[in-house]
Amino acid sequence: MTQQLLKPQSRMLRAGGTAGIVGPALFAVVFILQNLVRTDDDAIAEPVSALSIGAYGWVQRLNFVVFGVLLLVFAAALHRGVASSRLGWLGPTLLSVAGAGLLVAATFSLARDETGAIYDPSFHQVGGMMFFGGTALGLIALSRRLAHDPQWRNLSRYSLGAGIASIAGGVVINALALPDDAPLHGEAGLIQRIIVLAFIFPALITLGHRLRRLSVY
Repeated sequence: MTQQLLKPQSRMLRAGGTAGIVGPALFAVVFILQNLVRTDDDAIAEPVSALSIGAYGWVQRLNFVVFGVLLLVFAAALHRGVASSRLGWLGPTLLSVAGAGLLVAATFSLARDETGAIYDPSFHQVGGMMFFGGTALGLIALSRRLAHDPQWRNLSRYSLGAGIASIAGGVVINALALPDDAPLHGEAGLIQRIIVLAFIFPALITLGHRLRRLSVY
């Protein structure tokens, strides 16, 4: 009877772990391939969201949706897969906010004016803040919960460090790259890609791998 009761839980953790691995990896592959083949985008100067503009913008919008759904699945499974602690719900909740932010970003795209400059006609930046804030703060909040679980404890400092590095990267990009007259404005897209590819995505994939591995026990 006990084994039968554990099977659905194990399947959920395995599915959630897979979502945590596939979500960021697939998102990265899709936007990198677009950067390579599309001629209407500047990967160094423009954010990943600029790929949602134009005739092939639907590809990036779909990319946002798929990643958002997988991140929501991962957050739910992570909440079940790590031992509970005081305020332990906060980390998975923030990751869920990040997943919802991707869906917002998919719904409200960026646009270009007649000069080719990118602007936000609605709520795309809200979705971006939800994603970057949710993942960075979620990793930080999650680190405390990981520290209380022997099976996750060795990833606690990594999760904390990735979250802090992501916040530091966010401060840099908002202060030194996003304003039109900022000294690193021409490298805003590159800085954003470094933040996600060096800090956020590896942390999510690492946590997803651990969750998937634990699902077999």
